[in-house]
Amino acid sequence: MKILSARIVATAAGREGFPPGDLPEVAFLGRSNVGKSSLLNRLVARRGLARTSRTPGKTRLLHFYRVARPGSDLVLVDLPGYGYAKAAKTERERWKGLVEGYLHGRGALRAAVMLQDLRRDPSEDETLLLEWLAERGIPSLLALTKIDKLKPRERAARLRAMASSLPVPADRVVATSAATGAGIDELWRAIDALL
Repeated sequence: MKILSARIVATAAGREGFPPGDLPEVAFLGRSNVGKSSLLNRLVARRGLARTSRTPGKTRLLHFYRVARPGSDLVLVDLPGYGYAKAAKTERERWKGLVEGYLHGRGALRAAVMLQDLRRDPSEDETLLLEWLAERGIPSLLALTKIDKLKPRERAARLRAMASSLPVPADRVVATSAATGAGIDELWRAIDALL
């Protein structure tokens, strides 16, 4: 996938900070340590566009990235992670309200990509989130991350187990690695199929 340019267009703590929804948007969501920022950087072939950190939970606002591609621009939206980020309960509740407010009421939203570390078993959070998206008619993809961390045989077994344990059709499950670039073209094709 050829990327002509990628730039941040807005950072929002609430609805009032959202940019105009004049392009299709794809939301990226997942646990605090799943590698959303790294995968976003790999998708747009820009090393430092989305800020990465070794500390889970660094993304605390919504970040909107405009991506120009031949024939079709779109906006990728990095949502705050959930899970065990080191933050007070009140802060986590605020993130939840911010994420749900975006997902529920954003007319430009065309699809959601939920990230799941291939090495970790999905929790009830992931299942509920995918069901919540389906109930609201938001098409979703499952991007399995960090596949480079497993040996090929172990990876194949985990891919089968993951695909059968979450409520996503098999053609919407993509195995990826931000480190090696594996699965990036497949993820773009899956996103384009939903758009």
